Amino acid sequence: MQDRNGFIWLDGQWLPWRDAKVHLLTHTLHYGYGCFEGIRAYETSCGPAVFRLADHLRRLEDSARILAIDLPFDRATLVTACCQVLERNGLSCAYIRPLLFLGAEKMGVDPAGAASHLMVAAWPWDAYLGGAGLENGIRVRVSSYARHHPNVQMCRAKAISSYANSILAVREARRDGYDEALLLDTEGYVAEGSSENLFVVRDGELLQPDSASALDGITRRTVCTLAVEAGLTVRDKRITRDELYCADEIFLTGTAAEITPVIAVDARPVGQGRPGEVTRLLQAAYFACVHGESADHGDWLTRV
Repeated sequence: MQDRNGFIWLDGQWLPWRDAKVHLLTHTLHYGYGCFEGIRAYETSCGPAVFRLADHLRRLEDSARILAIDLPFDRATLVTACCQVLERNGLSCAYIRPLLFLGAEKMGVDPAGAASHLMVAAWPWDAYLGGAGLENGIRVRVSSYARHHPNVQMCRAKAISSYANSILAVREARRDGYDEALLLDTEGYVAEGSSENLFVVRDGELLQPDSASALDGITRRTVCTLAVEAGLTVRDKRITRDELYCADEIFLTGTAAEITPVIAVDARPVGQGRPGEVTRLLQAAYFACVHGESADHGDWLTRV
């Protein structure tokens, strides 16, 4: 990733990609204290458009507030940076990564005295779990690692440090031949994937985990809206591991993963062992929205 042409925005300045660097004693590098967003831009008939940019930036602001890190730029500045990063890098379809971190002004666990810094980068990124996974579905395993308790790691923040838990889980899953991990919360109920929210379809009803350990996902919110518009019942529920084995359909949602079907959990086929009708319906509705092909929800797109 470091040897590329292009530009990265750092603290209000555009830097050549290869020159966008931080000091080795950067506080966040040592202690993992910071937060970020993952945002996608898609090609539409009217040019590139960023999907739900305002919602992502609000969540970044919320994460900074939860972690008590000063966010040194206002919303309007961030909107401009997220749009210009596409133009500067000649991208019509891309993944956008704003990241708020603390600098090298001091060391020690207490970050007081370390300055806040914000960067925005963008690059082409295909389906996170693979194009084949998006089309044909993936196989997942329930992790031996539990998702954080909300009083251990405040789970509404998209915090950098949270992802050590995700890394352990996904490496375990892939070591054992699976594509992705599912994590339970500390009470033993389903929380989410390593970097995705989860939905279960049972008897035509769409269920999502009622767990405080799961991230408040923006793609998750989008799916809930689209499902209701399609006439589906959406319900929050504490989901047990064995309910996953009896599901008619399961799919994962996230900015990077989009809507990815799950066709097996712990070597047990989900439903008929292939992506189901509800999953396909919501996939189609989602991609119509992000590509500007739907007459509804044009307010979700920020044209570049």
